[in-house]
Formats: sequence, C-alpha cells, structure tokens
Amino acid sequence: MTIKSTNVDPAGTAVFLPTDTVFELLLDDRRRYAMYSLSQHRRGISLDALVDELVAREAPPTDGQRDEIDLSFRHNHLRKLVDAGVVSYDAETDTIDRRRAARALDPYLELAVRDSIGV
Repeated sequence: MTIKSTNVDPAGTAVFLPTDTVFELLLDDRRRYAMYSLSQHRRGISLDALVDELVAREAPPTDGQRDEIDLSFRHNHLRKLVDAGVVSYDAETDTIDRRRAARALDPYLELAVRDSIGV
C-alpha cells in the first residue's frame, strides 16, 4: 500500500507542512504541549522556561524529572522541531521561538490540548 503525502494548510494560513511531518511532530505529548505553549507566547522564551512549563504539566514532578525532561527535550524534541522548520533556537541566548510554519499546527494543537484537559 502506498500512502501519498500531501501538504497541510489549515484554515488558509498559506503555510504548508507535509502531512507526515504534522503527524510526526504531534505524535509526542511533550512536543505537542511545547508547541502549544509557544503558540501562547508573543515572542520567544528561554528553553528553561519552556522546560519548566513541561515539568509543571506533568505534575507532581518527581526527583530528577526536570533533568530528564530537559535532557529529552534538548536532545530529541528540539532537534525535530528545528529540522521541521516550526521553531528556531538560539543557542547563544538559549531561546526558542515559533516560526511561521508552526501556524500549520495550530488547529491540531488546540484540539489536542482541549482533549487532554477535558474541555
């Protein structure tokens, strides 16, 4: 069976991401929430602040959980998001910011967050 990958342009944003990329990026709960969190900020935020939000979401945090989340995000999730072109990361200032392409994820992020908090 062959699956054809098409570009996703939700709500006429004029921003396109391959369907496979959208699903890959939203597959992981931490990546989904990180992207949602970034969508709620007008400007970039420090990666530490984003990790703190991820830790708070997985409350109550256990000993070492912040370090695990920080390591996981920096070495796995951040690279996928940067490579997909939905975020930019400035290592010098340790800040992460959404790029224009991230708008293609917004309708799915809203749905996922509503589902996860039971709205």
